[in-house]
Amino acid sequence: MNKRRVVVTGIGMISPLGIGNEPTWQGLIEGRSGVGRITKFDATNYACQIAGEVRGFEPEAWIEKKEVKKSDTFIHYAIAAAQIAVDDAKLDYKSEDSDRFGVIIGSGIGGLPLIEEMHTKLMERGPSRISPFFIPGLIVNLAAGHVSIRFGCRGPSSAPATACATGAHAIGDAFKIIQRDDADVMFAGGSEAVITPLAVGGFAAMRALSTRNDEPQRASRPWDLNRDGFVIGEGAGIMLLEERAHALARGAKIYCEVTGYGMSSDAYHISSPSEDGGGMIRVMQRALKDASLAPRDIDYINAHGTSTAVGDRTETMAIKGVFGEQAYKVAVSSTKSMTGHLLGAAGGLESAICALVITTGILPPTINYETPDPECDLDYVPNKARQKKVRHVLSNSFGFGGTNATLLFSAHEQ
Repeated sequence: MNKRRVVVTGIGMISPLGIGNEPTWQGLIEGRSGVGRITKFDATNYACQIAGEVRGFEPEAWIEKKEVKKSDTFIHYAIAAAQIAVDDAKLDYKSEDSDRFGVIIGSGIGGLPLIEEMHTKLMERGPSRISPFFIPGLIVNLAAGHVSIRFGCRGPSSAPATACATGAHAIGDAFKIIQRDDADVMFAGGSEAVITPLAVGGFAAMRALSTRNDEPQRASRPWDLNRDGFVIGEGAGIMLLEERAHALARGAKIYCEVTGYGMSSDAYHISSPSEDGGGMIRVMQRALKDASLAPRDIDYINAHGTSTAVGDRTETMAIKGVFGEQAYKVAVSSTKSMTGHLLGAAGGLESAICALVITTGILPPTINYETPDPECDLDYVPNKARQKKVRHVLSNSFGFGGTNATLLFSAHEQ
């Protein structure tokens, strides 16, 4: 059976570099960091006092004012990113067959800010002060729910929660749904907004976060010998995927084609990758097989690259395990060096970045790469963007619990 082809026609990005596609992309190719001191709460007594916050976001610009308090920030970001994606795709969604229009938008953690706020009210003022919108305002699938209601999507609807692989799994699952003819159009991606006392305190307790508090913009430094942990970020990355013939019929602009998707599990540890990189190797191999491509075909890898000692080293080893000597010829960069780690939204944002890489031929750099780690010795596009013709791009996302996702995007060809 011939598989239906799936293309990317719209992207929506909300990130620490800006609200919208243009400011986010411009920040990336300029090699600018979106990391700064935490302003969402008083972090004075925290080991980590820095984050990649989304600045200047006004939910009322995207949602009716009376509706804003009924949902958490991650839902607001998802609605805004979905609207940006629809506008970018110039999709007249009201004329679509709503039964063939679906949504898969996930979140790694969901409405933690709302949980913290309501718990404080419960403790201070009693159960009568809990909002009736508390539960629907925080659960993970309500980002997808709100988007489906707003745009009238009556097709498949789902919300993966696979930690830092969430956004990538959402896009991969949506790709397969269209490919097997269960939908023609899908929103897909992730949203996250958990720069809160509990989240920052919890990740810091694991010693996972950078404590380079005096130099926030230099804190996220994947593969650098002096990296000391990741920087938590927030935002959303949502794609509009379409069956190719459907997109061509309406004269849509096509960024690229989704050609491969792999999934795997380490089955090893709740928060650390397997020491041999086995899960990462398998997931990249499965994506390549799904796309019927070989390692030599890949021009660029948008790496998971979180800026943790173990994670960066293991991903480098896994890339070598899949690509062999070709590993030294393929460009690899981590855009988390500029955005921080958006957790469940990371795969969505980074997939949108991959679409722009293919369209523009510009590779975003890995900034703050100053002292090479001898165990991390690939071409990480250090510190400055690079021009290169790109046909096939691979994007990695790895999550707690050993869950892995790899997506493969290719230049669209007739």
